[in-house]
Amino acid sequence: MARPTKRRRLSAEVDDQSLQRDTKSEEGALSTSSSGSESHEFVEELAFDTSTASRIRIKQNGVSNTYPTDAGATHFLPASIQATLDSSATFATLGLDPWLVTSLSHLSIKTPTRIQSACIPSVLSGHDCIGGSRTGSGKTVAFAAPILQQWARDPSGIFAVILTPTRELALQIYEQILAIGAPQGIRAALVTGGADMRLQALELARRPHVVVATPGRLADHVETSGEETIRGLRRCGFVVLDEADRLLATGKGSMLGDVEKCLSALPPAAKRQTCLFTATVTPEVRALKDAPRDQNSTKPPPFLCEVDLDDLAIPATLTQTYQLVNVVHKEKYLHVLLSTPANISKSVIVFCNRTDTANLLEYMLRLLEHRITSLHSGLRHDQRISNLARFRARAARILIATDIAARGLDIQDVGLVINYDLPRNPDDYIHRVGRTARAGRKGISVSLVGQRDVVLVHAIEARVGRAMEVYDEGEKVSVEGRVIREALNVVGDKKREAMLAIEEGRDVTGKRVRRSIK
Repeated sequence: MARPTKRRRLSAEVDDQSLQRDTKSEEGALSTSSSGSESHEFVEELAFDTSTASRIRIKQNGVSNTYPTDAGATHFLPASIQATLDSSATFATLGLDPWLVTSLSHLSIKTPTRIQSACIPSVLSGHDCIGGSRTGSGKTVAFAAPILQQWARDPSGIFAVILTPTRELALQIYEQILAIGAPQGIRAALVTGGADMRLQALELARRPHVVVATPGRLADHVETSGEETIRGLRRCGFVVLDEADRLLATGKGSMLGDVEKCLSALPPAAKRQTCLFTATVTPEVRALKDAPRDQNSTKPPPFLCEVDLDDLAIPATLTQTYQLVNVVHKEKYLHVLLSTPANISKSVIVFCNRTDTANLLEYMLRLLEHRITSLHSGLRHDQRISNLARFRARAARILIATDIAARGLDIQDVGLVINYDLPRNPDDYIHRVGRTARAGRKGISVSLVGQRDVVLVHAIEARVGRAMEVYDEGEKVSVEGRVIREALNVVGDKKREAMLAIEEGRDVTGKRVRRSIK
């Protein structure tokens, strides 16, 4: 048999001509071979339906491709998810257009949660909205869906500005906006620190439909980038403050000044809709509901919705535990907890209060042969993005982070959260442990409690409404015994090596970092 030769596609015309010749030759061959009845039967057997070119097989037995939306369609979901769903409503009955319902369905978002059922109709009807619901309850869709619907009916740029406290959360919302609005060709701009300001200024000047930003960087553009860049902001119709409690907080590290500067470049409150969403509704956030209003304004009064904050501030599938430690040997306990049989295969987030602590733990645990990465403000922007991507992809099992990873990030399959340092604010604890036990999965949080942390533990328990349990893996696993037998000398040596590497200016891989001379 002759070996078949490959055909090269030179151009569309040449290919079409060759295709016509091949078709004619095949028709001649069939007409020649159709003289007998057996040939006719053979050709009939090869006949197939060409009404569709799709390779996707049609489901049999009348199974529909649409997700069931009736009340009984969610019986297979975990109880913690069912508690947040509003099974009596669908996205269509909430007033969303068919294209948006379809787009959400393609993202496996098919039944609205209670916060979505409460807020979407109010935002569509023109109300300012203050929404509070526990972590992982779908607050992003609660404001993104109505904004995209209003934009699709009257496209313009810049239509909405979304402010978030961290770069990582801004990137996540930016990607979700693009995914939901893809059928309508949405254009969004990401304006965060660490990226080139000139490129961001050019993007803002092109009037994207949605701007997702951190307050500090957008405030820089308002001050320095010129009127041509920020002119589009003055026609904005929606403003969203996600994690509003953090954006409006006062005190050390407050972002309130930058937020006010950003709002100064936007239309006045009477000419735009404002939405605030958070998992912890603070008095500063709630006070905005009673803020003075323009007497001549025709806007309806603000809508305040707090869902699942009392009984579901902490997911029901989350087990809160604590481990008493000697603060001198705290890192030894951490190493042992990461290495126990119950935790050796879990994805883990370890929270610290300071960047220096997170940096030291990353160096030390890498020397102890843990698959580890970090996320804190001491890293460059590209390092933060790549490290988070590594953790999402399970290339790293452990993420050492400060509170910039505590809010809003939706990372699947995190089985364990360890509070290496207890947060000073109980609300921050809620956000930290909310990184696990998401979407009905089980999760465990372990807080390392020293001699001076007892008051913080009592404050957290009072805020959450549930007492912590002593961490216990059974009789065969003694954390204190393992610390004494296995960790004291080994971890101590690796800690000294890590401190020496940091002092010598080496990175986590042991290479010397060249410092630029100013």
